[in-house]
Parts: sequence; C-alpha cells; structure tokens
Amino acid sequence: MGEEEVKRAFCEMCHSRCRVVVHSKDGRLAKIEEDPSYPLVDAVFPPTRACLRLKAVKEEFYHPDRLKFPLKRIGEKGEGKWEQISWPKALDEIAERLKNIKGKYGAEAVAATGGTGHTHEQFLTRFLNLFGSPNFVGASTICSAPFVTTSLATFGWSLRHRIQLSLEKKASTRCVLIVGQNPQESYPRIWKSLRDAKEKGVKIIVIDPRETQTTELAELWLQIRPGTDTALLMAMINVVIQEDLYDKKFVEKWCYGFDKLAERVREYPPERIAKITWLTAEKIKEAAKMFALNGPGVSISGMGLEHQQNGLEGIQAELILAAILGYIDVDGGMYLPGPSKCITEREMELSDILPPEQKNKQLGADRFKLIAWPGNDLFEDKRVWGKKCGRQRTIVLAHAPTMYRAILTDKPYPVKALITQASNPMLTQANVKIVYKALKNLELYVVCDYWLTPSAEIADYVLPIASWLERPYLSTGLAYDNWTVCGEQALPAIMPGEYEHWTDYEFCRGLGVRLGQEEYWPWKNLEEVYDYQLKPIGITFKDFMAKGGYDFPPNEYRKHEKIGFGTPTGKVELYSTILEKLGYDPLPSYEESFENPVSTPDLAKEYPFMLITGGRFMPMYHSEKRQVDSLRSKHPHPLVQIHPETAARLEIGDGDWVWIETTRGRIRMKCKYFDGLDPIVVHAEHGWWFPELPGEEPWLFGVWESNINVLIDDDPDVCTKRGGGWPLKTALCKIYKVKQY
Repeated sequence: MGEEEVKRAFCEMCHSRCRVVVHSKDGRLAKIEEDPSYPLVDAVFPPTRACLRLKAVKEEFYHPDRLKFPLKRIGEKGEGKWEQISWPKALDEIAERLKNIKGKYGAEAVAATGGTGHTHEQFLTRFLNLFGSPNFVGASTICSAPFVTTSLATFGWSLRHRIQLSLEKKASTRCVLIVGQNPQESYPRIWKSLRDAKEKGVKIIVIDPRETQTTELAELWLQIRPGTDTALLMAMINVVIQEDLYDKKFVEKWCYGFDKLAERVREYPPERIAKITWLTAEKIKEAAKMFALNGPGVSISGMGLEHQQNGLEGIQAELILAAILGYIDVDGGMYLPGPSKCITEREMELSDILPPEQKNKQLGADRFKLIAWPGNDLFEDKRVWGKKCGRQRTIVLAHAPTMYRAILTDKPYPVKALITQASNPMLTQANVKIVYKALKNLELYVVCDYWLTPSAEIADYVLPIASWLERPYLSTGLAYDNWTVCGEQALPAIMPGEYEHWTDYEFCRGLGVRLGQEEYWPWKNLEEVYDYQLKPIGITFKDFMAKGGYDFPPNEYRKHEKIGFGTPTGKVELYSTILEKLGYDPLPSYEESFENPVSTPDLAKEYPFMLITGGRFMPMYHSEKRQVDSLRSKHPHPLVQIHPETAARLEIGDGDWVWIETTRGRIRMKCKYFDGLDPIVVHAEHGWWFPELPGEEPWLFGVWESNINVLIDDDPDVCTKRGGGWPLKTALCKIYKVKQY
C-alpha cells in the first residue's frame, strides 16, 4: 500500500466552487473534507461537509458508465455502435476533418457549444479564435451574459456577480432585493449570506411568482405574474423618483440621462402596473420605499429575468434602481471590483487575434448585438480598468437558435462541424426537435464529456474528459472580479488499462498543434499555463498553493471618484449610449411576452396555463447527476408543480403522471401539489433524461419523455431583442392526466 496523499482541490459541481481536501491512496480516492484553511469555508449553507453532491463524489467518479477511453462511431448516427480508439488517433482524425471543412466552407463553418462553466472553456475559445471561427454558443446567453453585458453598458464593468456575492457580517447592507432567484436550491454561498443577513435584521424583498424557501425568509414577497418583472421594476423607479427618494448628489454628479429616465418611468405608475403584475399599487410602493429607505442595499437577480423575453430590459431597470439610490461601489452596496492582477481568462482567449472580417460573420450578431461582437467592441472597460471584463465564451456569443438553423439550411452560410464541451444541447437547448435534426445533419460532431449523453449518442467522436478531481484549478475572478484562487490536481487522470481522461486544455492544445497553432500553445499542461498566468504577481502555481492558494484583495470603495466609470460618458449610464449605438432603446421598457393570456388570448383558450421552468432543485444540477443512484433516489422523477385547486378540477391526484402540452409538443411528468403558485401557473423541472434507458435510437436515454425543452420555443423572433435569449418563463400549456391501466 502506498502512502496517503492529501491535496487541496476546487469542487466545480456547482457555482459555489468550494475548496476541499482530497485524500487518496495509490491514486484512488479515499475521502473528501472541506478545507478549513480556505477563507470562505464557512460562507456556504449547507456547509460543504453536508453537501449531498460532495458525499456522492466517489460513487460518481468510479461509476461504471463513466467514459474511460475515446470512442469513434462505426454505425449510423444514433445507432449506438462504437469502437475504442486512442487519443492521438482521435485527434489526428478530428483535426484532419476540421482542416478539410475549413478549406471547403471557411473557418466559420466550425462551431462549438459550452455549458455552465464547469471547466476551463477559455481554451476552446482560444482554439476557435486561432482557427478563425467566431461561432461559440453557450448557456450563458440565458445565464450570466445578460447581467454582465448590461452592467458593462451601464457601469463600464460588471458588478460583483451573484456567484461571488457574500454579504460580510461587518458590511453595512440594510436591504436585499432578490429578483427571480431561490439561492437555497441554487447558490449555497448566497443562501448563507441571506441567512446571516436575516439574523442581523437586514430587510429582504423577493420578487418571484413561486413560493420558495427564499420567499419564506423575506419581509416582503411580491408574487407577480410571470414575465412582468420589468414592469414592476420600472414602477419601483417611478415611486423612487416621484417621491424624491433618490440620491440627488450621486445622480447629479455621476449619472447620465436622469431626465430622460424620469420621463420614461412616468409611463409606469404603480396603479397601472398593479393590473399588469397581479400586485396591488400599495405593495409596489411598499417595496420601492423599503429598498430606498433602508440603504445601502444590494439587488440580486437569478435566472428569473434572464429567462424572460423582456429580461434584459428588466436587468437594466434593476441596475438603474440601485444606481439612482447611490448603492454603487459603496460599503454594503453593489461592488465594482475591477480585474485581477494576474493574466485573466479573457486574456488567455486571445480575442484580439480573431480577424474583423471573421467577427462580422458571427451568427446572430447582426440582430442580437449586445451579447456578441458588435456590443463588446463598444464597451470601454479596458480604457478605465486596463483589461477587458468577462470571458469571451461567456459574453461574446454567437446565437444558438440561429446556429442550429444554419446547420439545417446553410443560411446565412453552412455550419458543418460542431464541438460540444461540458454541455448537452439535447437537454439544455430549447426547441429540441430542431437541435436533434441539426446534430444529425452535421458532417462532424465531437463531444467532450464524462458520460454518453443523448447528445453524445448522435456524435461521431466522444472523448472522455478529466473531472475537477483530475486537473488543477486557477481562476482570476472569472475575468469579472479581482480575486485569484487555485486548487491542486487531486487524482491521476490516467490509470493505465482502466481509463485515460484528458483535460479540456489537452484536447484543445492537441487540436491546435495539429492545425498549425503550435506557437500559441507553448505550455504542455495546465500547471505550466497557470505559472504563466501568475507571472504578473511573481509567483509559480506551486508556490502560490504553498502560500494558501488564494488572494482576496480588500474592497476599495468609490473608485469612480478617482477614475470615473468605464462608459463612453464616464458616468453611470441610465440612458445607455451603447444601446443607442447598437440601435436599441437606450432606456428600459416593458413589453408583453409573445405567448401569454394577455398577448394571445385565443391561444390561451386551448392552452390555459402559464408554464414556467428553470427553477433549480437539489440534488440535481441542470441535466447532471441522473445516473448517480444515491442522488437519484432522493429525487427519482421529473416533477411539475400544480396548484391543488387546479389539479382537483382536472381530476389529477398528487403523484399522478400528467401530460404537459404546448403548440410545440408534449412531455410527461409527475404532478406535485403545490399551493405556492397562482392556480393558472405551473412550474416544470428541467434537465430530465433517463440514463437507465437504452442510448440508441429511438430511445436516446428517454430524451423525448420528460424534457421540458421539447416544449420551449427558440424562434429568433421570440428571443430577447438585445441578447437573443429564449423565453423559459412565459409559454402557454395545457395539462391532462396520463391514462393508465
């Protein structure tokens, strides 16, 4: 028996990214504990040691179905016939096919998809930039990109994002406004902060159509009609301005466009907006006054806004509300951190190497400009901060619905190859029928994953990727923030004869070297990459780990008094000159969603229920963990929440299987009685597939059975005007009981 090894690694199973101590013997995982030396060890709830996902790590890591060696398809797509090949052979063949596609159709004919930041995807965008393709699509279009890009347009840098937010016990925050988020299920770090804040007497306001653990914690819960958040936030701004509650000194000196904002919000009196949102005018006023009179305050948005057709306007309104109250870059308010001193993830992407003529070919960028190259090229963050904010793979995206349609139609040009890294488009992309047809239509489809997923089953090559335990970790604030943290590789990625997992970096470098990019990939492994990124602070990766492996600079407030804001006017842009240049309304405004009882009353007669989806639920993480028995046993079935009154009227019992149907298709889930919704609203879980079913077609692990994205529209005409996100909160559906014998 060998000696025990102990390493400090970063868990990447959710966005909290806890650092843990990993014990191993002879390269085998023995146990995992929370890292008491890490400053944020006590900043999550439940604590790391109680995390259900972490307790299941060994089961997941050594799961018999985990991919072990590269696979090459030998049958028809979806037939489930594979042969095992070596990594070098797989990369040789993939590189040759990419080269041929580029020669025939152009570099833009190669695209890639990414997930929720579980890995170092900056190297995939680095590869694409060197290759010459602008077409990376990802979940960020409906995740962090709307917040970050709107923050950049408004403040010239991203406010400390919801993932990193921690309300320190000494901070002077007096009020928290939460818009469409339930951190008890989604962000343990924020949930801990909210619990601490409640104990301190901080007032909590929650905007959410569903009752959650977070609404139970709140002093004021605004249970709105789904999709009307923007109208509510504009009405709150109206109250703040009409009742003279804003910070006049800050607005006069540091805000641009206040008069135009004041004129716009006159259109949103609480009395009118109450009818739109299902609230009372009194409650709207109460919320606005509570947030305004209990400052400094913090506003946190989750996916509630990002998943709405009018969501980017709502995010802009949310940021404007905080700005006119003077809550920006002050103790207890919303912090503008600036960049890390190290070489950031964005700098590693080599964004500047992509030629302008290729940028101009980015799919969807002519229409959805803010979260694409046209918007990013207008941001003035680098002028003030010296670096670009945010990773390219997060905030400079091609438009996924446009890409899948281009694969099918060759319009505006052909897309013939796709690389999927840490994502599962057949589960996580709306309008799955189109996604399926597109993936089947590709000349080359490569999937990098831990498992054979429904998406991987349609691929030409499936490559087994190293997990967070098998690779070192470094983050320079995700290119949004000023902190730097590191974690060690805890376990070997290769066990001869058992498995051969390569890191995503090794995959990207392997392709790059074979395609003539060798000079841009001088580092043979991630530790060498991290030595390079840490050079500006004069330390190596190993030495940085020896000194603790983290750097959290103290907060420095009111930096705008020295450097201004990184916007074209140098001020907080309530009236956005960047949005104006892009051809959008420079101020937020509310529009009804394309499909709801108000905008489509005839459709609502046949499909009378408002369908919302995307709410997080433990212990799953999006489409992950379905094959981990200890976790699946805690949540074995896909659930749809239905009000008991509604269910009784439809003769549906608690626990019955029901059909959920929209104009785009139908799926089935189990009914869960839930009186925390309006009777005409239902909430369906997302990410469901069934790894216990066969993988070959027509099964594809049950991808058609309970996958909510079968029902969601992604037509570009219904996507958000500024960013291209598809609406997940406002579809119309009907519900009826599954006939059983």
